[in-house]
Amino acid sequence: MLPKGAKGITSGKVRLLSSGRKWFRRHAAMSAAVAIFLLPVEAGHAGWLSDVFKGTSKSAEAPKRNAAPKRASGPVRHAVEPRRRAAIPVADASAPSASKSLTCDPARFRIVVDVGHTAKSEGAISARNVAEFVFNLHLAQRIEQKLKAEGFAGTRLLVTEGRARPSLARRVNVANKMPADLFLSIHHDSVPDKLLEDWEFEGKKRHFSDRFSGYSVFVARTNADFKTSLAFAELIGKELKGRGLEYAKQFTMPIMGKNQHPLLNKETGVYSYDKLIVLKDTRMPAVLLEAGSIINRDEELKMDSPERRDLIAGGVAAAMQKFCDARRAVVAQH
Repeated sequence: MLPKGAKGITSGKVRLLSSGRKWFRRHAAMSAAVAIFLLPVEAGHAGWLSDVFKGTSKSAEAPKRNAAPKRASGPVRHAVEPRRRAAIPVADASAPSASKSLTCDPARFRIVVDVGHTAKSEGAISARNVAEFVFNLHLAQRIEQKLKAEGFAGTRLLVTEGRARPSLARRVNVANKMPADLFLSIHHDSVPDKLLEDWEFEGKKRHFSDRFSGYSVFVARTNADFKTSLAFAELIGKELKGRGLEYAKQFTMPIMGKNQHPLLNKETGVYSYDKLIVLKDTRMPAVLLEAGSIINRDEELKMDSPERRDLIAGGVAAAMQKFCDARRAVVAQH
C-alpha cells in the first residue's frame, strides 16, 4: 500500500546472490562496483536482482503467513525473509543505453516490474495477517511471466531487501542505470489506521476495513516523462476496467486526510502522487499499480487467487501491447 505521508513503496537492498560468505569477503569491493543490475530469467521464475551486501544464496519462494501482529501507531510489520535463488552472473553495467526513439521492439524493450516493499519492511498487513509484500511478490511474478510470454523478453523483476527509505534510491538507480524503458511498481492497498475495525480470525484479533475496495493507478507529474507515464497508466486502467474491475475512489475523499490525491481520470482510476521517489526520480515513464485492497476481507481473498492474478497480469500485458502498437503507429506516420 501507499504508507502514511510518503505512502507506497518501501524498499530494501538490491540482492547480489554470491556463492558464499568467503567469496563475498574477498570480492566485496569488486561487487560494489557492479552493484545494480537486472538479469533475464526464463518465464515462470522471478528475475531476482543482486545485493552487493549479501553473501548467501537460497531458492526464491514467497514468505509465509505472519504471526499475530502487535498493535502500533502505524501499519504493523513483521520480518518475513524470502528464500533466494541460486547464484547467477551479474549483467554488464556498461551495456549501451536503450533507444530514446518512439520505437518499441517487444524483444528489446526493457520493463522493470518492481515488487513493492521488502521482507523486512512489508507494507500493509491484510485482514488475515498476511504481509502486503507477499501479495506484491506473487502478482509481480505473474506479470513478469505474462509479459515474457507475450514477447516482452526484456522484462526484469526487481526484488529489494532491507528497511524502507534506503532502498528507494536503489530502486531508482537500478532502473536509471539499466537504463529501463518503463518502470512498473506493484502494490496492494489498505486504509489509514483510523479507519480500521477489529475482528477475530483464527482465534486472534485482527484488523480490517470492508469500506473500500478496487485498484488504483498512480503517476507523478514530476516524472521526467509524465506524458508517457500517464498514457501507460491510462491503458492499464482501461484494461482493468474492461475486465470488470472497479477503481478505488477513496483517495479524493477528505476522510483520507494527507493521503488524498488528485484524480486525473474519473473513468480509469488514474491518480497523481508527485512526491513518490520511484515515480518522480526515475528517468523513464513510471507507473505504480495498487492492484486491490487486502484490508477488505472479501477482496483479500480475491487478490490471493490465481484467477485474479491472471486477470490483472493479462490486463497489464494487453496495456503493454497497445502501448507499443501506439508507438509503432506514430513512427509509421512519419
